[in-house]
Amino acid sequence: MSNKRSTISVAVAACTLMMSGTALATNGYLSHGLGTKNKGMAGAGTAAPSEAMSIVNNPAAGVMVGATYQAGLSIFSPRRSYESTDSLLNGQLGSFTIGPDSIDSDNEYFPIPYIAGIWALDDNSAFSAAFYGRGGMNTEYRGGTATFDPDGPGPGGTMTLPGPFGAGTLGVDLSQAFLDLSFSEKRGSFNWGITGVLALQAFEVTGMANFAGFTETFAKSGGTEMPKYLSNNGHEYSYGLGVKVGAIWETTDSVNLGLSYQSKTYMTELDKYADLLADGGSFDIPASARAGISWQVSDRVSLHLDGEHIWYSDVDSIANPIDGIVNCPTAGFGGSDTSFCLGGSNGIGFGWDDMTIVKVGVEWQLQNAWTLRAGYSKGDQPIPDSQLLVNVLAPAVMEEHITFGITRASSNGNEFSVSFMYAPEKTVTGPSTFDPTQDITIEMEQLELEFAYSW
Repeated sequence: MSNKRSTISVAVAACTLMMSGTALATNGYLSHGLGTKNKGMAGAGTAAPSEAMSIVNNPAAGVMVGATYQAGLSIFSPRRSYESTDSLLNGQLGSFTIGPDSIDSDNEYFPIPYIAGIWALDDNSAFSAAFYGRGGMNTEYRGGTATFDPDGPGPGGTMTLPGPFGAGTLGVDLSQAFLDLSFSEKRGSFNWGITGVLALQAFEVTGMANFAGFTETFAKSGGTEMPKYLSNNGHEYSYGLGVKVGAIWETTDSVNLGLSYQSKTYMTELDKYADLLADGGSFDIPASARAGISWQVSDRVSLHLDGEHIWYSDVDSIANPIDGIVNCPTAGFGGSDTSFCLGGSNGIGFGWDDMTIVKVGVEWQLQNAWTLRAGYSKGDQPIPDSQLLVNVLAPAVMEEHITFGITRASSNGNEFSVSFMYAPEKTVTGPSTFDPTQDITIEMEQLELEFAYSW
């Protein structure tokens, strides 16, 4: 009974913290790993589950790990900033000039909890559940200026207004929480599993009001109707469902192969931002796949090699490029298709490409009580240098993760684990979309410290 009470208490605390704001812009906006042991190896280990949270990386893990509970808390620290250079146009001739500015985002520390449990149904099957955060992004830029002509090219003069986009504090807050319910089964050396995924996300944007004239609502009305669902509308919530499948082959006594696939999670629309996000407020969660091989080199040392692919290009609000705005009738480029305006089916997204990440990890059991881990991951960041204007909101340019971890097992079988992640600073520079005479640079580096207890 005490275990049940403690599990419920941790779950309630996790729910409260999870939706209070997260920022997980590591591989794009998805976490570099899930589970404290997994994070200690930079997300490697799909084929060698060792903790309750392993079910999130591969649904087949439940029947291999066995009955256990795990709760953890991450302290995540992203350092985000942007810089804009001097302009020759400075808001004239229809240009939109940012700054010049050099601004750091506020909010550099985020608590991110998780909880997971596995229950054995019999010797060859198990049920498991996990509640966790996998994705999110957060920026808040106080200060900065924008210079432009509010009436467009013509006799009126330019204005310089506060905020990176001339509408006060600019920022985005996206939090995504997941509940996984899984069944796994063992058949000889083959283990398989399937998971139903329930997702909840919260979304808010501020400082985008000056893009009202680029919205589908404004364009379709011939310029007589201002959009109500563009910016500064507080948090909006949506939910959705997806599915995850996985398998692990114990090919020999020392080598495992693992494979896991998570479908796109189809979310309800974020109605408060229907004039901003493509497809009238749609913001689905992209599909992803993992494959891995694990080799037990000796009784004390194991090596892991994993690959992960994320299909960002399959979600319009993430993938649609800013270049399409030239087709919007009210953007001033001679376009005639309102679907390319903000909120339309072809409306501006972040212009992200897909990501493929390679991860390597090592585990070394020093003695019966202590295990050390280290890992490294590398992937090409998803933001083209032609898409930097809108990605001031989401400078998710991380490419490398260096990680370490340690576990201490007690005499009763319970474990305390710690992981540490450092993502080295990465910058991307390119031309500003609405002022080609200035460049924009976005920058980020990250730190994370995570603690977990298993019982």
